[in-house]
Amino acid sequence: MCLIMIMSQSLKDQSKEVKHLISAFLFVLSIGYFTGITFVDETTDQSPKGIEENYLGNENDESAMEMKFKKSEQEILNIVHTHMLSISVIFFLTGILVSKTSIHSLLMKVLMIEPFVSILLTFGGIYLLWSGIIWMKYIVMVSGIAMTLAFIGALIVIFKSMYFTN
Repeated sequence: MCLIMIMSQSLKDQSKEVKHLISAFLFVLSIGYFTGITFVDETTDQSPKGIEENYLGNENDESAMEMKFKKSEQEILNIVHTHMLSISVIFFLTGILVSKTSIHSLLMKVLMIEPFVSILLTFGGIYLLWSGIIWMKYIVMVSGIAMTLAFIGALIVIFKSMYFTN
């Protein structure tokens, strides 16, 4: 019922209770999303070299502070599979909310579609990096940044539409 209400009205026209529900959802979702970003930072140092080492290992680097091994095929498929499914749902739901705002249509399209391109590039890139296409580490890094910027942009647009639009 709530989803039907949200789909039939703009965010600014939602009841106070529905706005609070959406806000609570986005708050908890953001904690989960940014916890994941913190994990990425811890495992990759958010650098191309760190991304490469996280998936391909660094056992040949005797000066490494922490030894890492190449992920197995099962591990890499699990990472790609679970992340593509779960992050797609995150961006589908935020995309629905963005669609109920009154922002410029080009920005709306970018915030709704770009994350899915970034999901494909990030996790497809991780698989290709693991497969031996080393330069994909740069694509993974740039697309991961773009995905996060799109998430932040969607949050700003949604909250602005709910609470700061006349």
